[in-house]
Amino acid sequence: MTTTVQPAVLEWLRDTDPALRWQVERDLLGEPEAVWQATRARVATQGMGAALLAHQDADGQWAGGAYVPQDFREGDHEKLDGGGQPWTATTWTLNTLRDWGLDAAALAGTAQKLDAHSRWEYDDLPYWGGEVDCCINAFTLANGAWLGADVSALERWFPEHRLPDGGWNCEWVEGSTRSSFHSTLNSLRGILWHELATGGTAELREARHGAEEYLLERRLLHGLTSGERLGPWITRFAYPFRWLYTALNATDYFRAASIHDGTRPDPRLADAIEAVRAGRQPDGTWLQERRYPGRVWFELDVPVGEPSPWLTFYATRVLAWWDGERDEKGQNRSN
Repeated sequence: MTTTVQPAVLEWLRDTDPALRWQVERDLLGEPEAVWQATRARVATQGMGAALLAHQDADGQWAGGAYVPQDFREGDHEKLDGGGQPWTATTWTLNTLRDWGLDAAALAGTAQKLDAHSRWEYDDLPYWGGEVDCCINAFTLANGAWLGADVSALERWFPEHRLPDGGWNCEWVEGSTRSSFHSTLNSLRGILWHELATGGTAELREARHGAEEYLLERRLLHGLTSGERLGPWITRFAYPFRWLYTALNATDYFRAASIHDGTRPDPRLADAIEAVRAGRQPDGTWLQERRYPGRVWFELDVPVGEPSPWLTFYATRVLAWWDGERDEKGQNRSN
């Protein structure tokens, strides 16, 4: 099966905010670099990217906090955020701007300001040194590599805290010895981003490949022992991805890792790829299937039930990569 993108869908995707449009131009339309780079440059001055930049505090933070807003308190979820986690603080905003391809020059001086003024809510630890949560540390590793901060402590942290079964779990500090799908994927994303930006380290690269195997052994969707598929949440897609594991989030990672490593798509991705394909609507779009509740600066995508440009882009790109590497019998072209 191959991916055919309807012209109307491509035009719909092109007619979006610069944060998405430049990626559509590069990865789906094959525009010359000068074209998509010109669009990418607009992220800092137009649309959603410029709007997020406008919310930055003078001390380099957003919402006065490293991971949660300054006015957020444990137990106040219902009062502040309708039952969800707030997404307005520094780390989440940096994650979003980095994913949108913002030039780090637009945040000149931010790494130094955060070093001087931002502390983690956990034990008041300094920002660029990270804390104990592997997801938070992965975000910080990637954001530090992007902004030119010293994240050498985190480069060492991930190989040292990898669990015996291959991945990571944010609950390790509470005694957990079993890896988590969510934590492992977030860690992998941070490590890969760091590697793309800096070249990485041999220890991090070895840890990344080993943790990829943890997910691949489970075909991205299944328990290792039982073989049973994980809960329905794994195929309910939403943008932004935030910290949650889904088949789309995971296959998007493996696409990027495969391209970076120069390797062929692993056949164990097939179940997850077909789960992504199953979400495609007759008109060639993917729907926003859920909303992760919590405080936001503004909405980044469409309401639940509507065709999502972001999900359509990610899913189309994943399928184009997978299908482009395989022949009609489902074998790798280079076999």
